[in-house]
Amino acid sequence: MFRFFMLLQLGLVLVGLVWMELAGYTAIKSPDPLRDSLAFLLLFFGLMGLERLFSLLFPKSFQAAEALHGQLGTLMRAQGISHHQALLLALVSGVGEEVFFRGALQNALLGGWPGVLLQAVVFTALHPVPDRRAWSYPLFIFLGGLMFGSAYLLTGSLLPGMLAHYLHNARGFYELLDRGENEHHA
Repeated sequence: MFRFFMLLQLGLVLVGLVWMELAGYTAIKSPDPLRDSLAFLLLFFGLMGLERLFSLLFPKSFQAAEALHGQLGTLMRAQGISHHQALLLALVSGVGEEVFFRGALQNALLGGWPGVLLQAVVFTALHPVPDRRAWSYPLFIFLGGLMFGSAYLLTGSLLPGMLAHYLHNARGFYELLDRGENEHHA
C-alpha cells in the first residue's frame, strides 16, 4: 500500500512538473516570503477551521467520513507504515497534488478563476468516497481545492499550498496512526 501511494504521488509530481515545463507554467512567479508565509497560514488554519465547521454543521456525515479515515488508519497500521513513512507520504502527496492540480491542471483549464473552479471539481472527483453517508467529505475536498487554487492564483506561488497540504496530511496521518496505538494501550 505504501509503495503504491508513493508511486502514485511521485507520478503526479513527475507528470505535473513535465506538464508545467512543457507549457511554460511557473511554480513561483515572484518570490515573496512574507506573502507566501501569510498564504500558508491562512490555508492551513482555514483547512482546520473548515474541518471544525463541518464537524458542527454536518455531524453525522463528518462522523461517517471519520470512520472511513479510521479504516484507512487501521490499514496503514496493518501494513506496518511508520510515522516516518507517513510523513514522507504526506510530503510527496502535498507536493504532488499541488504541482499536478494547481500548477499544471489549473493553468491548463482556462487559468484564472475558471481554472480554480475546474481543478477543484477534478480534485474532488479524484478523491472518491465509498460511503454515501460521508457526503460532506467531497464538499470539504472541493472547498479545499478552491482554497488551494485561490492561493496559487492570488500569490503565483505553489509553496503556500504545498506546505499547507503537507502539514494537513501529516497531521491527519499521525492522528490515524496514533488512534490505533491509543486504542491498544487503553
